[in-house]
Amino acid sequence: MRPTGSTPDAPDSAPAHRAPAAAGASPSARDGAGDTTVIPDDPACDDTVDLLLPEVNGDVPPSSLPLLPSLPPLPDCTDVPAFRAYPGDAAFAAGPHRAAQPGVPLGARAVTAHLGEAPTTVAPAPPPAQGLLGDVGRWGPVTTPFGSFRLVPVHIERDLPLVCRWMNDPAVAAFWELAGPEQITERYLRGRLDGDGRALPCLGVLDGTPMSYWELYRADLDPVARYYPARPHDTGLHLLIGGVPDRGHGVGTVLLRAVADLVFDHRADCGRVIAEPDLRNTPSIAAFLSAGFRFSAEVTLPGKRAALMVRDRSLRHLL
Repeated sequence: MRPTGSTPDAPDSAPAHRAPAAAGASPSARDGAGDTTVIPDDPACDDTVDLLLPEVNGDVPPSSLPLLPSLPPLPDCTDVPAFRAYPGDAAFAAGPHRAAQPGVPLGARAVTAHLGEAPTTVAPAPPPAQGLLGDVGRWGPVTTPFGSFRLVPVHIERDLPLVCRWMNDPAVAAFWELAGPEQITERYLRGRLDGDGRALPCLGVLDGTPMSYWELYRADLDPVARYYPARPHDTGLHLLIGGVPDRGHGVGTVLLRAVADLVFDHRADCGRVIAEPDLRNTPSIAAFLSAGFRFSAEVTLPGKRAALMVRDRSLRHLL
């Protein structure tokens, strides 16, 4: 299990590879000759028509009953496709997928509005254009004491060799555990990029030069939420400084503050930015403290003992 966390100025750490009545239903009543008969609503009969017979005493002669029109036979429903849930539907969370239907593309839904009608195939819903973190690529640039900085979402074809080289730096590999051929780093990055947008790997570009690797993620939707009292929209971050000359000069502290401010500026629902560096990485913890984060707790994560660091929106201008 890989350790989870982030490290700014020192050897860097990484994430772990890690039958009630229907609402509004009410009984209906009809006054009889001597008492009241209560007829409960049946939600399954919402589309039926009630035929109210006139109040009569004694038996009703057959000739006085209204004649019902002849109804066509019910269609054969054996070929009507069942509803197929897809990720994001409430039905998907409630249970497993139903069997795929012939002629319906994978991920699409076959919806039949009325019995006997031809099913309508609805294309699968596209993923949110901005994921669950927002349009991070448009968040910058910001001016820092070290130059103009921005986050650029990773593109594997363009960035894999660079990120792989950083991961093979012994100081980085000690925490991220991704040293080796490009296939190892590629598999890791694709796992982040092919999700539902709750995590986003980025390059940190300073004055036009890529010099750091970042991961922003929805901490409240991440497994780390099991290990601390998460709040909705908590945003986590991991960081490694790729260039050795950029380590140990306060660059990580400045960029940590800048990225946390970017999160607060562009994610109005986020009240906290969190990180979980390895407790052994004291330079990293010191950098977080200098960047306005506070030490919240020690937490035991898969593979490491971590320091939970928190930067609060309400304190961003005080710390």
